[in-house]
Amino acid sequence: MRNVFGLRWIVLVMLLALSGFPLFAQPEVLPLPGSLSGAAAGQGTAGIPAPGGGIIPFIDITVRNPQNNREVAFSLQLLLLLTVLSLAPSIFILMTSFLRVSIVLDFVKRALSLQQVPPNQVILGISLFLTFFIMWPTFDLIYQNSFRPLSQGTINVEQAYREAEGPLRLFMFRQMQNNAGRENIRLFMSMRGLDRPVSPADVPTYVLIPAFILNELTKAFWIGIYLFIPFIVIDMVVASALMSMGMIMLPPVMISMPFKLILFIMVDGWKLLTDQLVRSFN
Repeated sequence: MRNVFGLRWIVLVMLLALSGFPLFAQPEVLPLPGSLSGAAAGQGTAGIPAPGGGIIPFIDITVRNPQNNREVAFSLQLLLLLTVLSLAPSIFILMTSFLRVSIVLDFVKRALSLQQVPPNQVILGISLFLTFFIMWPTFDLIYQNSFRPLSQGTINVEQAYREAEGPLRLFMFRQMQNNAGRENIRLFMSMRGLDRPVSPADVPTYVLIPAFILNELTKAFWIGIYLFIPFIVIDMVVASALMSMGMIMLPPVMISMPFKLILFIMVDGWKLLTDQLVRSFN
């Protein structure tokens, strides 16, 4: 009986709601004498919102057909600029010294048999600021010749791109003065079916970038091999000592890691490594 009685009340409330009966209507609040109504207080003349009062302005972005070819060209330049900004992290990683520095620091971490110290975020942070230090002359040239004139309106976007491309190309060419770098350039030129370049200006940028990446990977791995050699010797000596004492079940890494750290600290490894890394780009 209680269920039937409750069901009747539910049906009655639904009927009242559907019929438009003001069951939950709120009482009308009359304005005070001498005050404006809500519509008049929030708007000025002709329905324009009155300034002040903490009102957040409305921002409207309209899409319309271009009136002339200059507006079409400007839209394409803006789209190209947004594309370059979206690819900025990849450009910064692959076209600067960040690639070599980050790989070498990771090799040091693995050679010392360290798993969590220093964390990867610290390694990336060190690589980032070392990259800023190494690339500062190049970045300064890009700012003076490309970004600053573009912001002042003296050059257009295409000229700014050319001015920014020049210092980066010069930096990459300077790192590829060895035979391996030249061979990488010839490799990508031959894969594209291009003639042998006579001067650096004959090498397109889309050929120079992958050649520079291969060159940086090769150099970083060579440096990593040289870093591994003294620490491998320590591992071999410790493993031989443990086997001669019959401690076969004891991991050699657990014993060799303190000796590696002592050797690395005694030779001032971080200072020596940073100095040689920076000099390798000069």
